[in-house]
Amino acid sequence: MIEADTSLKVTGEAGNGQEAVNLCRQQQFDLALLDIRMPVMNGLEASKLIREIYPDMKILILTTFNDEDYAMEALKNQVNGYLLKNGEIDELHQAIYHCLDGGLIIEGKVAAKVMPSLIHSNTSLDAVNHELTERELSILSLIGQGHNNQEIAEELFLSIGTVKNNISGILDKLDLRDRTQLAIYAIRHNLDRKE
Repeated sequence: MIEADTSLKVTGEAGNGQEAVNLCRQQQFDLALLDIRMPVMNGLEASKLIREIYPDMKILILTTFNDEDYAMEALKNQVNGYLLKNGEIDELHQAIYHCLDGGLIIEGKVAAKVMPSLIHSNTSLDAVNHELTERELSILSLIGQGHNNQEIAEELFLSIGTVKNNISGILDKLDLRDRTQLAIYAIRHNLDRKE
């Protein structure tokens, strides 16, 4: 399915989560595509280990489980996407490109279960008065809407470098780790609403 898009190539396969982690130690990958239920080590454990060892690798969960707990744990492990296997092949290709481009993608039915919990949860992302500039607020809003750096640059008429620099500044000001946390922050504080 992946290689139906000739620009994408599968360069390694593993039978379980432990094999996936070991394979990542042996060769370099742009993206790891993991299932949830696997023998020996499941995809959630594997995603956590891969993220710890290779913080820049993109991780996309592809599963049959439209389960809030699984999705929440995957997001805590800082995956770049959570898709269901019943989607169309084009959706898989677009999700892979979206993740590779720095975006966060959550399948709609999963998002419908997860977002209310994120919005109402008492996590470390509670509102604090931060001095974000108008530009930073605009970028944060677009991240909350799921846009990648290229799309943000086009929307705000900025260079990708400027967008990346602003995102780094926002992460510092909000004391957050990564883009996933920024997206959650934006959603919890209603910054993801389109004007």
